[in-house]
Amino acid sequence: MELKAKLNEIKKPIMVLGTSSGAGKSLTVTAICRILKNLGEEPIPFKGQNMSNNAWVDWEGGEMAYSQALQAFACGINPSAEMNPILLKPQGNSISEVIHLGKSIGTTTAQNYYKDWFVPGWEVIKKSLESIYEGNPNCRLIIEGAGSPVEMNLIHRDLTNLRVAKYLNANCILVTDIERGGVFAQIIGTLELMKPLEKKLIKGIIINRFRGDLSLFEDGKKWIEDKTQIPVIGIIPWLNDSFPPEDSLDLIEKNSLYKNPEIKVGIIKLPSISNFSDFDPLENEEKIFIEWIRKSQNLSKYDFIILPGSKQTIKDQIFLENSGLSKDIREYSNNKGNIIGICGGLQMLGTTLEDPYSKEGSKNCSQQKIKGIGLLPLKTTFYEKKLTRQINSESIWPCQSEINGFEIHNGQTVLEEMQSSLKINPIFKDPALGWYKEINKGGTIAGTYIHGIFENDSWREQYINLIRKKKNLPTLNKKSRSYKEKRDFIIDKLANEFHKHLNLKSLLN
Repeated sequence: MELKAKLNEIKKPIMVLGTSSGAGKSLTVTAICRILKNLGEEPIPFKGQNMSNNAWVDWEGGEMAYSQALQAFACGINPSAEMNPILLKPQGNSISEVIHLGKSIGTTTAQNYYKDWFVPGWEVIKKSLESIYEGNPNCRLIIEGAGSPVEMNLIHRDLTNLRVAKYLNANCILVTDIERGGVFAQIIGTLELMKPLEKKLIKGIIINRFRGDLSLFEDGKKWIEDKTQIPVIGIIPWLNDSFPPEDSLDLIEKNSLYKNPEIKVGIIKLPSISNFSDFDPLENEEKIFIEWIRKSQNLSKYDFIILPGSKQTIKDQIFLENSGLSKDIREYSNNKGNIIGICGGLQMLGTTLEDPYSKEGSKNCSQQKIKGIGLLPLKTTFYEKKLTRQINSESIWPCQSEINGFEIHNGQTVLEEMQSSLKINPIFKDPALGWYKEINKGGTIAGTYIHGIFENDSWREQYINLIRKKKNLPTLNKKSRSYKEKRDFIIDKLANEFHKHLNLKSLLN
C-alpha cells in the first residue's frame, strides 16, 4: 500500500520551513528531535534533498549530509542515508555530484538537474519515506525544508519543501530570523506566495535569534497572529550567550574566542573544502585557537596546520601551488612545523596526483597528472568508483587506541618504491588508512583517510600532547567527558533552551 493511503495511521509529521536560507531550520529540527526524544516519542529526521559537501557515511556505507546525521544523534538513533535520500555535492562550475540513497549515481549541471533528475528524485524521496515508516511505524518524522519554500522560479519543480509537506499532510512550522531584519515582511511575503492549501499547512511561526527582552515583542507577536491567523509558537532568544565557545559544536555561529591560547592551529581554507565538521572536536578543546588560512603567508605562528578534505583535490592542489601556499607549507615543514592532512589533504601532501577519469577536478583545469606538495612519498590515483565506509581500526601512533570514523574518497594512495629511506610509517594497524613521518630537525607530517579522526578522544588528546611537549608545555591528563558525550550534552542544552520558549503541543495532535 502506498504511503499516502496510510497517512491516517501514522503520527503527524512536523516540517520546519524557513523564510530564507540560514533562518535556523537545521538547528530547530535538531532541538525538536531531542525535545521529542526526551518526551518519550520516536522522532526521526528527514530532509528530502540537501546540497552540501559536509557529509557523513552511515553503517551501510551510504553518504548523507552531516546535518541529518547530527539530527539523528539528537534522536538517539544511528544515521541512515534514508534520512537524506538526495544529496547534491557541489563540484564547482555549477556542476554537482548526485547521490541517491547514499550512492553516487552521476553528475549534473544546475541547468539540467530538474530536467534529468526531478522524476527519479521524487521517486527516491517517496521510496525513503515508505521505507522509514515500514521499519518504524510508531515514529514521528521531523522534516527539514531547504532554503525558502516559495522561490517562484523553482517552486514548480521543488522536491523538498511544499511537495513533501503536501504529500505527508505535515504540520508545518515557518521559521524566520529576526536578526536579519524585516521579520514581518519575511513572514507575510512567504505566506502570501503560498497557495491557500499550502498556507493551511502552516500551523505555527517561530521567531528565531531574538536579542533583548522578549516581552518587548508582544505587540509584534500579536500583529503577526492577527494578520496571518497563525499562532507564534516560539520566540527563540539569541543563543550565543547561552553557548560559550567550548559548548557549541558548530550548532551556532562562532569563532575561537580564547584570549590566551596555548596552541594555535591553522586550517587551510581550500576552495572546495569538504567535511569541515572534522574540526568540531578541536574547536571545543580548551586552550586551542583555530584560524582559517586563506592566502599565502608565513605559517610559523601555528603549532600545527591541517589540510582538510576536498571535493576537487586536483583543483585545490593547483590553487595551493598558484597561491604560494604549497611553498609556505614546505617551508613550514622545514622549520619544524607539524602538519596533518585528512583525506584530500593527505593526497595533496604526497608527490603525485593522477586523475585519469576526471573525478577530482582535472576536467576543470585540463591537467590529469600533477605534482603534490611533496612532503610524503605517496602517489594517489583517482578511479571511477568511490570508497565510502565506516572504519573501526586501531592506531599505532601517536598512541595505541581504538579508532572509529569513516572514509569518502575516490583516490587510492600507495607508497612510492623508494619510501624505505624516507622513514615513513603507518599510523594505523591497517596501513592504507594513513602514514606519518618525523622530521630530523623536529616536527611531524601525518596524513589519514579517516574523517572524524579527532572525535577519537585518546588519539586527539595524544596528538595535542605531542604538540604540547614540543612547546615544553605540560601534558594534559584529562578525565573529562568524551567528545561524543559532550556533543550529547550540548544537544540537550540546546533542546532545553528551545523547550523554554517553544510550544509544540498543538503540532503533536
